[in-house]
Amino acid sequence: MPCISADGKLTSEGRMRLERLKAVKAVSPEEIVSVTGEPLFKVRRSLRELKTAGYVEESEGKYTVTELGTKALE
Repeated sequence: MPCISADGKLTSEGRMRLERLKAVKAVSPEEIVSVTGEPLFKVRRSLRELKTAGYVEESEGKYTVTELGTKALE
């Protein structure tokens, strides 16, 4: 299931992923997998979608929620 809908808004999966990221600050895809048990390919795909939409940013392999992502959760 995609994280971003065709109209550019968060889907329920995208919102869930973004809320989890916001709660833990900076996290790697592998750390997400160790907590959620989801397949790595699915986590990476979700993060890629959220990054492309501007909701998260990546630095040194760790993902954090951007200001735009925080606003999307309000």
